[in-house]
Amino acid sequence: MSTDDNLIKGDVSEWREHNDEPPMVDPSVLALAASYQPGSEAEKALVRKIDRRIVPCIWALYTMSYLDRSNIGNAKTGGLQTDFDLNSNQYSVVLLAFFISYVIFEVPSNLIIGRLRPSLYLSALCVIWGGVAALMAAASNWQQLTGIRFALGVIEAGFAPGVAFYLSSWYKRYELASRFSIYYTATAISGAFSGLLAGVITQYLDGRRGLQGWQWLFLIEGVGSSFVGLFTWFIMPDWPSTTKWLSEDERMLAIQRLAYDGLASTAGAQGHMGHWEAVRAVFSDWRSYLFILLYMLVTGSQTIQYFIPTLIGNLGWTGATGQYHTIPVYASAFVFILGCSFVSDRFEIKPLMITLVAGFGTCCFIVTVATTNHMVQYVFLILAFGAVFALPPLSLTWVPNIISFPAEKRAVAIALVNALGQSASIYGVFLWPSTDAPRYIPGFSATSVWMFGICNLAQVMAYMFRKYPLVAPDVDEVMSQEIEKRNRDAAGQA
Repeated sequence: MSTDDNLIKGDVSEWREHNDEPPMVDPSVLALAASYQPGSEAEKALVRKIDRRIVPCIWALYTMSYLDRSNIGNAKTGGLQTDFDLNSNQYSVVLLAFFISYVIFEVPSNLIIGRLRPSLYLSALCVIWGGVAALMAAASNWQQLTGIRFALGVIEAGFAPGVAFYLSSWYKRYELASRFSIYYTATAISGAFSGLLAGVITQYLDGRRGLQGWQWLFLIEGVGSSFVGLFTWFIMPDWPSTTKWLSEDERMLAIQRLAYDGLASTAGAQGHMGHWEAVRAVFSDWRSYLFILLYMLVTGSQTIQYFIPTLIGNLGWTGATGQYHTIPVYASAFVFILGCSFVSDRFEIKPLMITLVAGFGTCCFIVTVATTNHMVQYVFLILAFGAVFALPPLSLTWVPNIISFPAEKRAVAIALVNALGQSASIYGVFLWPSTDAPRYIPGFSATSVWMFGICNLAQVMAYMFRKYPLVAPDVDEVMSQEIEKRNRDAAGQA
């Protein structure tokens, strides 16, 4: 367990739903609970096994999620703006509608995911949001488009925080960021692919069968999402204690390694914390508010993603050529996401990595807004965009590293941080009005300030977490309860 997270072992009864006295445990059971050896061949084999099932599925699902939520920018420059006579304020309202519903419905969704099968729940969300996204092709004015985007936010709200909680229920603290970063590269891949796909569709399908290019874009990407969601539920595991294609020993090992790392097992033997109890626990923990502030700065900086085609257009590349010039921007994001998260996990330096990346991004944004040379602006925009996209996986996976137990509190904390953090997007989308073209000084300046704030806040938080550590549940007691539950289940089936 990393000393950076400063968890102190304590009694699991402090965070159980019922604070009754733990039963007497057979010494042989305690011996088995204490037999865990970190880094054993059995554990490595288990991690590889769950990697093969989890990572490709959540990556594919998030690729479709990001395509469906962000293709509005490509559609705008691909003919939507002209067809709807869309001004910058109306476009900002279209973006705003998604974020309002997204923020409202994240916490309720994560309250229930721990009681459901995540393989079915996350896949079903993808099927539904794909259908909603395809409906955007039927919009005939910006008001209808706004309403559909609001509905899209309702459905997609459960996905990102749900995946973060899902991963934190399978992986140890410093396995989490690297896996989450692979999942999060879907934003970069889908962003680059979206630009390529949008360029091809708007160039070659415009006018086919009476549909505009931007309509084909919504239809193709929406139907693709529903198609992917129909298959992932066959592959994905559920929770460590309930996944049937794991052997009993593998299920116990999965729970054991999480308990060793101070993480509560989802659907495990410790029982459930009530919904409102979990909500109260999160709101009464001062750590939650620091994470919310950090993530608000991160997501506020990230609203630039919805204006990348517009910013590229102001640098002189328009139409299909402009769509293709978005590809290097997302390629940079891909490299930054993977590189920073893997280094963070390898050396267990998450707070320091957040500070370094945010500091680098601050410098790049300052150069972008200070110069008038278009090629210099383009190069530093690419680098700054990479830094912006490296921060969400680092920041969001820091939440379960610190607020790790019980599982219901962890789920609510992740959702609340993600939801209220996303609220920064509500005003962030108004930072890039067309009246600020071509240099967009207010937008770049605000983003620079936010990145500088992230740089400093991460170190303040790291200091506070070291000074006031949480008390982690005792590993032996957690494991003894899981073993006794397994024995009771086996006796009941006999």
